[in-house]
Amino acid sequence: MSKDYKSKPDDRSDNVEKLQSMVQDTIENIEEAHETMKFSSGEEKQKIQEKNKRREQSIKGMRAEIKDEYNYNND
Repeated sequence: MSKDYKSKPDDRSDNVEKLQSMVQDTIENIEEAHETMKFSSGEEKQKIQEKNKRREQSIKGMRAEIKDEYNYNND
């Protein structure tokens, strides 16, 4: 007995909103990390700075994806 599984249709209608929310959350994390750095020592500051660089790269990627999703939904 095999079951026929059908995949759900690709619903991308709210991806832009989800991505924008993720960008905002990441920005808030960067801001919180800046506050934490005020009370951190050398090695900990370095780790925070490196993590924030990765966060900034993620934001760039998410913004590019937002543009792609916007164009997909508005073509």
